[in-house]
Amino acid sequence: MDRNILSGVRAVLIDLDGTLLDTIPDLAEAANRTLAQIGRPPLPIDTVRTYVGKGIPVLVKRCLTGHLDDEIEPEPAELARALPIFKRHYAAVNGAQTTIYPKVIEGLVAMRDKGLHLACITNKAGDFTLPLIERTGLAAYFSVVVSGDTTPEKKPHPAPLLHACAAFGVEPNQAVMIGDSTNDALAGRNAGCRVLCVPYGYNEGGDVHDIDCDAIVDSLLDAAALLQPSMR
Repeated sequence: MDRNILSGVRAVLIDLDGTLLDTIPDLAEAANRTLAQIGRPPLPIDTVRTYVGKGIPVLVKRCLTGHLDDEIEPEPAELARALPIFKRHYAAVNGAQTTIYPKVIEGLVAMRDKGLHLACITNKAGDFTLPLIERTGLAAYFSVVVSGDTTPEKKPHPAPLLHACAAFGVEPNQAVMIGDSTNDALAGRNAGCRVLCVPYGYNEGGDVHDIDCDAIVDSLLDAAALLQPSMR
């Protein structure tokens, strides 16, 4: 990779689920509590893993339909019933079994030491995002948090990333998006940011090597080593 691709950086925008935190155990627990309450059989945790990435409403819909194809819709009444049940269960378990991925903290410290602005960009609703990053100790590293309901559109739409760039007063081409999924990469490309991907996340069951990104990095610490801050 040409290191100049990552020069002139002023801000780093980082995905939450699958990039900073492994939240699957809590999401699967909430999903299976919901399914049990509405009389459905449980799902394997590896199946729930492939359903994560586009926010809670889509996760619940996929749990009901058993499909990644979002054109397949559950019964509207069943979805309307299941969604608030899921939110109650997830609020009860949010953060209980979530773990921070290796070298995340070291990477955030290294980025901060380079003088880079840090934002967390997630499709998870703010009611769940803010308590989760507080409980895991990540909140102190981010001066901007953009949740799934902060802007009218979620990733892969560029709006959340452009919102963060505006908050920092930086141009999108001075920012790098780091994520684990096609949604993150598309959001970065759509916004005009550089894009890095990590290989350990979810990506809706897809291969990270199929994603259009500038580089795949093993960890956030490796990402920090590549970033060359702007002199401005």
